[in-house]
Amino acid sequence: YGRNTIKFLRLHREGKKHFVKEVEVCTHLRLTSAQEYLDGNNSLVIPTDTINNIVLVLAKKNGISTLEQFATDICNHFMTTFCQVAYVKTYIQEVPWQRLHENGVPHIHSFIYVPDGIRFCEAEQCRNGPLVLFAGIKDLKLMKTTQSGFEGFYKNEHTTLPERNDRILCGELFCKWSYGECRNFDFDCIWYTNKIRECILEGFSGPPDSGEYSPSYQKTVNRIQMLILSKVSQVQVIEVILNNVFYNVVDMKNLGLTNDKEVLVPVEAPYGSCTCTLGRKKFLEA
Repeated sequence: YGRNTIKFLRLHREGKKHFVKEVEVCTHLRLTSAQEYLDGNNSLVIPTDTINNIVLVLAKKNGISTLEQFATDICNHFMTTFCQVAYVKTYIQEVPWQRLHENGVPHIHSFIYVPDGIRFCEAEQCRNGPLVLFAGIKDLKLMKTTQSGFEGFYKNEHTTLPERNDRILCGELFCKWSYGECRNFDFDCIWYTNKIRECILEGFSGPPDSGEYSPSYQKTVNRIQMLILSKVSQVQVIEVILNNVFYNVVDMKNLGLTNDKEVLVPVEAPYGSCTCTLGRKKFLEA
């Protein structure tokens, strides 16, 4: 059990310069006993209101240097404070505020909401077990207008989909990776310097001057995963979900016009989805 959707903004000041982290936190616990469930005995139950307040107090006292560190702080607090807690899991996602720039100069206290993917992390720990950390990005919507097709697929009497060698590739991406057992990583460095997000964009789109042909959504997912694993050594396992968004060319013959894939309409539903998890062999074998 636990508390969902704990939303707050943490403001940090360094002189005139301000820093913001707006987050949504979900924290869930499993107790060493199920007596509240079996017998109605609540003596070991930590109220969700208490969970809510602990998260806020930790944000006040410790700040939020990174999402991963804050998730670690929450797990450590419950494990070290409450002997009846057997397992804790915390999920945190960040509101995408970015510092506003005016004529290339970063503003000291103004920010802009940029909906280009939501960063999140998860931390979970069992008593007497290691802290395990995950991180990821969701709600990242990507499109390329060519260099994509789908041909040579299996066909039978139920197949109506035509083969295409030039189509729009569009999808909403969810990407989650595991660091394995928690180590002293610089998580913001992995995010910004190693640029996992940029690996995702490169794997999807290919080189900026030419692109790279995608024979399927599945192959695009593989390219993203392989690129991240090759460039970011701290990532052990990576899951990618790509929810497809299809576009159909509008038939304008009755309007006396030829439409050479210039006006298209999105197909709202149903749509396809591709999910794959890929990891390093030594980690999966362990």
